[in-house]
Parts: sequence; structure tokens; C-alpha cells
Amino acid sequence: MAEYVVEFGRDGRRVEDDGRLDAAAFHRNHEAIGRVLATFLQQACGDVVEVGSGTGQHVIHFAGQTPDITWWPSDLNDAHLKSIAAWRTHAQLTNVMPPLRIDLSDPAWCPEMKNGNGPGALLAVFCANVVHIAPWPVVEGLIAGAAKYLRPDGRLFIYGPFKRGGKHTAMSNAVFDTSLRDGNPEWGVRDVEELERVAQDVGLTLAEVIEMPANNLILVFARLPE
Repeated sequence: MAEYVVEFGRDGRRVEDDGRLDAAAFHRNHEAIGRVLATFLQQACGDVVEVGSGTGQHVIHFAGQTPDITWWPSDLNDAHLKSIAAWRTHAQLTNVMPPLRIDLSDPAWCPEMKNGNGPGALLAVFCANVVHIAPWPVVEGLIAGAAKYLRPDGRLFIYGPFKRGGKHTAMSNAVFDTSLRDGNPEWGVRDVEELERVAQDVGLTLAEVIEMPANNLILVFARLPE
């Protein structure tokens, strides 16, 4: 069954003296996710925001693979923000910016883009393992903000477990969904079509659905053609 952690550092895994946290899921999925992102990012340049960066390990790994991309990690949890900053210092990558504090329930979740202290129009927004452990307004805000901040050729990548046509794609996901909803009725494995409807309302379209290991998917959203 898939694992989830609301706050890393409270799951028994090691916390480094500098605040760096370690996520078991990172070690399982970073290579597969990286291969998908590379098909879009490796020949491009620009700013990419990772929302819900958690420990910060993903953004460091992807930044090392894409030196022409400027990566902006983010989170809302203080321990996560500390871990992201510590991983940034540890890695010494010049294309990783200091973490942003982002609340995805606000569709205008990146005010730094207006005041000049943040990224420019975004090449991509990347979000992993967030939408199933967050209330529905977070999902709506994530997608609405992406529609607001992506440049015309930009993409929104959302990774995690999903239902399709209202049905789970694996028994393990169904069990996981039940455990999530038992813990918090506002959480749960989302339906691809639900996200697609939200995206269409804000001018995005589901461009691709990519099957990933362990019964996960990556949903790729692009701007609707004018």
C-alpha cells in the first residue's frame, strides 16, 4: 500500500543536524518522475516552481539534471521549509532558489511574481503527492494558480495516485483511499476527470496521462488553444 506523511520528520526517519529530512518515497520515485520531466525540460530554459516540495529532495535532484532551469521549491510547513533550505545549502546548486512559502488554497499562491522577488512566467509547475492529502480547495487553488502563472507554452505536472472514471486503478489505491478518508474526510484519492473539469474552467486542458510505477500517474496540463 502507498505511504503518506503529513509532516516529514515525524515518521521515524533520520533528521540531520542541519534540518535535512529524508522521504522514503523520494528514493522510490525520483528516477521515474525525472525521466518524464526530462522529456519536457531538458531542451528548455526558464523558471519552474515545485509546489509542496516536502523534504526538498526532489527539487535538488531535478535541478542537478537540468542546469538551464531555475527551480523554485515551496511549501507551507515550517519543518519542510527548513529542510528544503538545508538541502539547498548542502547541494550548492546555483539554479535552486530559496524556498517560497506557498498556500495552495489561495489561487494567487505566488505573490512574489508580482513584486519582483520571485520567478517570471513559469515554464512549469510540478506537484507530487499533494492533492490526495489536502482538502479540495487546495486542488482548485493549485490548478487555478498554475493557469495564472504559466507562460503560454507552460505545463502543469501533477504526480500521485488517481481514480479514472470514478474507479480505482488498483486495489492498493482503494485501500489507501479508505485510510485517507478515515483519517480526514476532506482527503482522498482524486478522480482524473474531477481535475480535468477544474482545469477546463480556468483555461487548461489535460494534455497527457502518463502511467507510473506503483499505480501512480502523472497528469500533464497545458493551456487550451486560443
